[in-house]
Amino acid sequence: MSEAMPTTELAKVTGTRPYASSLVADGGAAYFLARRGRDKLVGSVGRTKIAGRQVGELDGKPVVVGPADHANAAAIRQALPWTAPRTIGLATSAGLGDRMGLATPGHVRAIRGTGVTPVFAQQSIREMTRTGRTPDEVMDCATWGVLQEGWRSGFGSDADHLQKPQDIDATVAAGFTMFTIDPGPHVDNDADKLDAAGLAEKYAALDFPTLEISPVDLRAAYAGRSFSLKGGGRIALDEAAMLRAAVKYGNAIAHTARMFRHLSDAAKGEYELEVSVDETDSPTSQAEHYFFAAELKRLGVKWVSMAPRFIGRFEKGVDYIGDTDAFARSFAGHVAVMRTLGPYKMSIHSGSDKFSIYPIVSQISEGLVHLKTAGTSYLEALRAIAEIDPALFREILDFARQRYETDKATYHVSADVGKVPAASGLADKDLPGLLDEFDARQALHVTFGSVLTADGGRRFRIRIIAALDGAEETHYQVLQRHLRRHIQPFARPGAAG
Repeated sequence: MSEAMPTTELAKVTGTRPYASSLVADGGAAYFLARRGRDKLVGSVGRTKIAGRQVGELDGKPVVVGPADHANAAAIRQALPWTAPRTIGLATSAGLGDRMGLATPGHVRAIRGTGVTPVFAQQSIREMTRTGRTPDEVMDCATWGVLQEGWRSGFGSDADHLQKPQDIDATVAAGFTMFTIDPGPHVDNDADKLDAAGLAEKYAALDFPTLEISPVDLRAAYAGRSFSLKGGGRIALDEAAMLRAAVKYGNAIAHTARMFRHLSDAAKGEYELEVSVDETDSPTSQAEHYFFAAELKRLGVKWVSMAPRFIGRFEKGVDYIGDTDAFARSFAGHVAVMRTLGPYKMSIHSGSDKFSIYPIVSQISEGLVHLKTAGTSYLEALRAIAEIDPALFREILDFARQRYETDKATYHVSADVGKVPAASGLADKDLPGLLDEFDARQALHVTFGSVLTADGGRRFRIRIIAALDGAEETHYQVLQRHLRRHIQPFARPGAAG
């Protein structure tokens, strides 16, 4: 079977509009993704496991067209292994979260040619809950997007911010390959403010059985000692600094070890781990990073990337807030720890739109970095809606203004909703520009869950998806332009992809 089979022939036989980039021949059969009206369909030529209806023949081979559903996504992943995620190790990488299942083609276009390894299937349990999606849906949407654009260079998948063993079970079953453990609820943010007596009391109450060490031995391993760092420099931990690190992160280390062991038992194939303490109030010092990583290593935990709580403010949907020179010095300290106890990648969470620090992170890490984005793709979808359907965008804007004060509770944001104009005061031509405004951007960002689930999805979600489906090239172009700005600072010259 020729890989150069014209899509015009397929269109005639199937009554669909095949995506030319999706057509691939493999093992005597061919596969493709197509549209019929607003429906996406998967097709095959030859004997395959695609479930659907035979609509004709080409070169004497049966042509079958079926729904782009979960069963057929699984069949495609089996037939074309590059449509399934894999582990990606220490490659420079970028997570590209997709909250509506429509963004992967735009993400492919943004990352193509940069040498950065993409993570196309990425969503946290929190986001899935707020959007009413399942791990299978997240995985399937990535598969269809990869097939549609003909991306064959491999991609990762990230079950993000997992806090419970059952979260691991659900995402393992869906085929995820990277699991981000979030022990944030077990971090003691008050450790920075405790006096000696308070530290001693909380230290004695740590989960030492899970830490597999006695209080005396743990103290002896760090207190009053200094540790050499690769590339020069040392970390010194006096008694107070050691107790503070242990109180702040001891139970988080224990929780991570429990989750890692559960994952090791549950995993069905190769997997990799990320550890994240970014969504906590207290920044992670260089010494605390060392203690955290060294203790995980002692307990046999293996991880590919880590997200400390960096200094400054990593608020949703906007640039870094803080002194970039101070950030550079602090980040260099974290990288020194990473190189000493790893190597592993430094993971930048809430990484969307942090344009001022991308060059710093890329240069200091020398490519040992994972950038994680999610909400920015939702915001850019709204920018596309502002162009495609201004009336719909106006409704979303006013709804977001009403919901912001409630929905911001679980986010680190500082937008003043009073500075977000009502839709009635704006001309259509001014609507896309709201996505460049600090306060409007954050208000629209943190209300995504309420928007997408309002009235069971009928109020906005169904209409948003219909509008974006009907003008998908506009959507993809907006995504490509914006996400390319994120990825370009991390591009690896001469790398594949």
